[in-house]
Amino acid sequence: MNKGRVYLVGAGPGDPKLISVRGMEAIQKADVIVYDRLANPRLLKHRRPEAELIFVGKLPDKHILKQEEINQLLVDLALQGKVVTRLKGGDPSVFGRVGEEAELLADNDVIFDIIPGITSSIAVPAYAGIPVTHRDFTSSFAIITGHEYPNKTYSSLDWEHLAKAIGTMVFLMGVANLEQICRELIRCGKPPEMPVALVRWGTWADQETITGTLADITEKVRSANFKSPAVIIVGEVVKLREKLAWIEKKPLFGRRVLVTRARSQASELVDLIDDMGGEAVEFPVIRLQPPSRPEAIQALDLALDKLHEFDWVLLTSVNGVEYFFRRLREKGIDVRKMRNARIAAVGPKTAEALAERGIIADVLPAKFHGDGILEAIQADLKAGQKVLLPTADLARDYLPDKLKELGLEVTEVDVYENVLTTDDGDEIIHLLQNQSIHIITFTSSSTVTNLLVALRQLGVEDPLSLLQGVEIACIGPKTAETASQCGLPVTYMAEEATVASLVQSISQHK
Repeated sequence: MNKGRVYLVGAGPGDPKLISVRGMEAIQKADVIVYDRLANPRLLKHRRPEAELIFVGKLPDKHILKQEEINQLLVDLALQGKVVTRLKGGDPSVFGRVGEEAELLADNDVIFDIIPGITSSIAVPAYAGIPVTHRDFTSSFAIITGHEYPNKTYSSLDWEHLAKAIGTMVFLMGVANLEQICRELIRCGKPPEMPVALVRWGTWADQETITGTLADITEKVRSANFKSPAVIIVGEVVKLREKLAWIEKKPLFGRRVLVTRARSQASELVDLIDDMGGEAVEFPVIRLQPPSRPEAIQALDLALDKLHEFDWVLLTSVNGVEYFFRRLREKGIDVRKMRNARIAAVGPKTAEALAERGIIADVLPAKFHGDGILEAIQADLKAGQKVLLPTADLARDYLPDKLKELGLEVTEVDVYENVLTTDDGDEIIHLLQNQSIHIITFTSSSTVTNLLVALRQLGVEDPLSLLQGVEIACIGPKTAETASQCGLPVTYMAEEATVASLVQSISQHK
């Protein structure tokens, strides 16, 4: 059997966008991903569907697998011919024990790559507004382990040298030994008033920072019950934090937002949340797919065969455009059969999706919600005209009913359907149980109902109780009405049917 290979990958400090391109490629090609708690779970969503996940723990007080067992696991998997990605928080070469893993791989003639990551020793202070160097303060810094082998009877750290020769000192994994660190630095000449900062879960939504001096930081940390994982920064650069704490000024800083939209259309919403300083967590309770019911497929194909007969084609979503044109391609139908029809798009994103296919919408409403599309085309409608309305299987009857009242002949067809999915549900339930989700976004009525159904399917007997205290954000009054009817009080509602409007409404009410 051919040997596999192992990618030893630095996942970065936590923010999933801080992983390298090469690191992301290693995730995407892996047969097996071996990961620990400091690697953001959002990165795992980029894996191949069939990839195996192995969690190896690495909690401060408990390891699911010992390091030696992890080393051997990587070898065993590679010798089975698998492509293995070992995903480690931060940079694997900075106290990540990558050398031990690589040594055993080399001893067994297993091919491996070491893919560096952004180290938390620099990134975490930066996210707290603390650059580790600054020309007015220091031109040097040191990265120091905050703990050594438990069985060592002496410290290998040269405290006197550190205290006298180094500018900024960054200690990793040192919260439990904070008192000793401060005591040794003062003993070796650092002034008791030297600034100190601890940053917990840096670059994550849970990021917290506490500042003080060598003389008082231990008591402050104890009083605040400030726990690991945290980076300790000692040096004059800590004084810059008050001026440079950039991410904490963003409107959604510290807020974790659950995105229930289908993954195929969630990227814009996720990016906007990230730009506002929040942490987006995807739980796509809807998966989009072509129609599966034979009668729906038959009705769609019949309408497409008569495409030349329609006076109007109304596209009400980007998804509608995508699946409408996908079926045209599959059936080999020339889009020029629509030459007699006027094309209306519900909003700019739908119009953009049409433009990408070489079609400029004849009508684009001034309003992107409610009766916008109806108001925009009403003056040009004539009784007896034929209207094609390609929609989702769960689309509301409001628009077709209104069109029929105006004397139009309406053909409504399903070009795609919404399917309930519960992928990654256990992680979401864990976050909800720990009150780590602050806001849930709903972009349609089906996302509301599907979330509640999905939670029940995952074993949650009372979803409303689990969601109690979480703020609810909805696009449009109909989605908000559905949420309220389901027992979810709506905190934010975007009047316009755009994700930008939704995020704006949330950020204005921090």
